[in-house]
Amino acid sequence: MRSSRHKILILSSTALILYVLDQWSKYEVRTTPELQRLTLIDGWLAFNFTKNPGMALGITWADTWIISLVAIVATVAIIYYISRTLKQANTGYLLCMGLIIGGALGNITDRIFMARIMGYGSWLDGHVVDFIHFTLEVGSYRVFPYIFNVADMGISIAIISLLIFGKWILPHDKPKEKTDGDGTAKEDATAGAPQPEAPVSDTAGSNDATEAENQSIAAETDKNPDN
Repeated sequence: MRSSRHKILILSSTALILYVLDQWSKYEVRTTPELQRLTLIDGWLAFNFTKNPGMALGITWADTWIISLVAIVATVAIIYYISRTLKQANTGYLLCMGLIIGGALGNITDRIFMARIMGYGSWLDGHVVDFIHFTLEVGSYRVFPYIFNVADMGISIAIISLLIFGKWILPHDKPKEKTDGDGTAKEDATAGAPQPEAPVSDTAGSNDATEAENQSIAAETDKNPDN
């Protein structure tokens, strides 16, 4: 079984790799005009630089700073949950949660700092940098109209993996001992109970009685030799 230090290393390394890739890719797209509108695979994939003030899939239900705070609280809650399940965690679970943490931190970084960096707002007013765009269309229907980033990819891969393989990679609690009403563990009902003694054989006593009887008959025979 892996030690807690080894598990934390797997978790943090996965999160760090995704975080660095996410921030590096956003920086390159944000600072390179040629990448902001770039067709990679005609009719399939392109870079389209955009700033998302809301949540995933462009959902906006509140001011940006409120959404930023909610994202921070949710990330802290996820980290707390991981700390509680670390003992039972396996490698697959750690990799998935590392992707979720790394992706969440990548987008939170945008929310905290991007408005200040690009000069359009204050702390927590930042818009998430999105640029990956599937442009595939079937007739007039766009298959996936949303624009996303590397952090979103990592989070999506982790969630899909947990949904498909959760039976094998999600941590499970070990079965607990049955307890009495007072919370103490039950013991075997027969434990401590007096055990019946093994029956004592009376064969030895019977043999002694038979031998004494034979000796008595022999003595009588000696006294009456004529009989």
